[in-house]
Amino acid sequence: MLKLIVDALDQTLLLLPPEFRTENWLGLHVAGMGVVMTLVIVFVTGLLATNLLGARLVHLWHDILHRIPVVNSIYSSVKQISDTLFSSSGQAFRKALLVQWPRDGMWTIAFLTGKPGGDVVNHLPEDYVSVYVPTTPNPTGGYFVIVARKDVIELDMSVDEALKYIISMGVAPPNGKRPGSASGK
Repeated sequence: MLKLIVDALDQTLLLLPPEFRTENWLGLHVAGMGVVMTLVIVFVTGLLATNLLGARLVHLWHDILHRIPVVNSIYSSVKQISDTLFSSSGQAFRKALLVQWPRDGMWTIAFLTGKPGGDVVNHLPEDYVSVYVPTTPNPTGGYFVIVARKDVIELDMSVDEALKYIISMGVAPPNGKRPGSASGK
């Protein structure tokens, strides 16, 4: 079967001018050169589409969405949030935290998003932090809350581990420990 595929792809070499075929410049037919040529053509086509045509289409789509009145405000907000959350700098969720939510005595994982800003800070009596409390199993929905720093416990857990824990609804705790197991706490 593999020989059939290689032989079929080698037929693409017949599309080349005779002086570029391996028989003419090496003196023998090299099996598999059609495979290599096909892969190169697919790769170059993908590069061109991504960098030239693809970039233009994405830019055109952004321009269209920015011209539609209601869609513009929604799209701009969602784009800004997604750019922040999925940026390569990784500063959207700085640290995994443990906070009491939705009331005292109940705990959940939250993410540090920064410090309160604007006029909000003028109305807070002490040191507060801004946190995002995600919902389970879809952490893209959640709550933005401002919590006193003294009421926040920083976890020794990466943001990725915390997200996996939240998405799994607590079934897959970090480090592979299962709740109630001898190795877990």
